Amino acid sequence: MLETRAPRRTFLATLAAAAGATVLGPLLPGKRLHAAVVPTGLPTAPWDLAWLDQLKGKHRQVFEVGKLEDVPGPLHVVANYLDVWREVYQLEYPEVNTVVSIAGSGFPINVNDAMWAKYKLADRWRLSDGAGKEGAAHNVFLHAPAGDPKRASVTALQSRGTVFTQCDKALKAIARELALASHETVDKVYEELVAGLNPGVRLVPANTMLVGLAQEHGCAYEFV
Repeated sequence: MLETRAPRRTFLATLAAAAGATVLGPLLPGKRLHAAVVPTGLPTAPWDLAWLDQLKGKHRQVFEVGKLEDVPGPLHVVANYLDVWREVYQLEYPEVNTVVSIAGSGFPINVNDAMWAKYKLADRWRLSDGAGKEGAAHNVFLHAPAGDPKRASVTALQSRGTVFTQCDKALKAIARELALASHETVDKVYEELVAGLNPGVRLVPANTMLVGLAQEHGCAYEFV
């Protein structure tokens, strides 16, 4: 009887050891990581996403912009986030990192006055300059007005370390739409829009990709 049990115990012990090796194997020094968890390599040209590695603050958040309905719109949420970290914990950039992720709906935030005037973005997005005047010919999000210097704005947030990004896929779709209205080529309008991005705006392959990458770099997520 003993002779028949011993091989069975040996067999079960072998299975247990093999299972343990499978679970612990990736954790042991010198073991090769599975391909699914190997860090992403460098992006191909012309994309520069190295700035994501500079998000090293203890507190990081990416704000994905939805529909623009008023001014300053989603920017006041980002300003509130930065304000409370300063007020409650006395922390600011670089300890606190913020990224504003923009696709098509929030596009007017990211371009200069010339683009607003040429393509009548205030009319297309039904935005005012904050004083009840429709059809503003300047980017109403870029600077705080003299009468309300504390209003959230792009430049104010950038001075506090906020990074603004623009989805390239959305930009190409907007270029096609504006090209139809202006009777210009899509390529020409697209190049003009890229050149017309506000200083500091990071052009990214796709908004959905950027949101994921930001979270992989430690950012919490908020839709605004």
